[in-house]
Amino acid sequence: MKSWSVGVIGATGMVGQRFVQLLSRHPWFRLRVLAASSRSAGKPYGQVMEGRWLLPEPLPEEAASLPLYDAVKEAHAIARMVDFVFCAVDLPRGQCIALEERYARMDCPVISNNSACRLLPDVPMILPECNPQHAAIIEAQRRRLGCRRGFIAVKPNCSLQSFVPAVQALWELQPQEVQVVSCQALSGAGKTPECWPEMADNVLPYIPGEEEKTTVEPLKIWGKVENGRILPAQSPSIRAQCLRVPVSDGHMAAVFLKLGRDSSREEILQKWRDFPALSLPSAPKQPIHVLEEPDRPQTRLDRMREGGMALSVGRLRQDSPRDFRFVCLSHNTLRGAAGGAVLLAELLAQEGYL
Repeated sequence: MKSWSVGVIGATGMVGQRFVQLLSRHPWFRLRVLAASSRSAGKPYGQVMEGRWLLPEPLPEEAASLPLYDAVKEAHAIARMVDFVFCAVDLPRGQCIALEERYARMDCPVISNNSACRLLPDVPMILPECNPQHAAIIEAQRRRLGCRRGFIAVKPNCSLQSFVPAVQALWELQPQEVQVVSCQALSGAGKTPECWPEMADNVLPYIPGEEEKTTVEPLKIWGKVENGRILPAQSPSIRAQCLRVPVSDGHMAAVFLKLGRDSSREEILQKWRDFPALSLPSAPKQPIHVLEEPDRPQTRLDRMREGGMALSVGRLRQDSPRDFRFVCLSHNTLRGAAGGAVLLAELLAQEGYL
């Protein structure tokens, strides 16, 4: 397998830091360029990150000496130095779309963690084990943008990683209704317990935009490519409540699922265990880990399964032949954010899009 030179746009935020950490040891991708706002441009990354590095792992030495570029003013230079970029910027939606499309039009593919382009009909939003076929829409997007090899591909919202694969694994059982309560970690807001003391002994019952993303984005994942567009699925119906809870990392989802045909607890457990894995460097060997203990999954014990890239599911209960309840857990900044985007890039590299 060849290697690719990559950049990180938005390298100073929490997700950007995760990208730096993951890429420092990646077997395919070589970290060459780091970019952020004009305030940080021209300074070594290690200097800018003094007192700002939020991850428990140390800042990689090879990244510390890299100079930070201005993601906007030096976009043309950045695009010439790399094969593609990861993007995790904190910008208003219109500015984010303009920035990502600018890189794509310069024939620099963009693998995005941002929400701005997720619902554009010709931008693939891929959860690699669930809808890899949506990469086919890239050719239509290239025609719209007028580029040869550039494109934008996005990963879904971090809340989806904790339950969408578990529902996808049961697709033959015809899921009809999904009700989910998503309990989301502080790092989903780019915070740590130390820098957000107001969250100690507290739960926030509202996270702006999260419930809309959690109910709408799965339908695009389950949609189909047709006439140069991704047409969202019409079912299952999804209802969500999203809460911010005082844990550092790990999004937990309590799911209520109604199926279209009768099933059993044993059949569902087997389908989760049989959910196919991908043969990619960041892919978990067992995408869905089934936990039989009545008090699992637990955030601290289970969020780092397979390097934080696997989904844990447990507490499966059957209310009727078609009604089930269960609890899911995923690591939100690894599988849900930077790690999910790296896995998406691996898939697109394997398929020849990069």
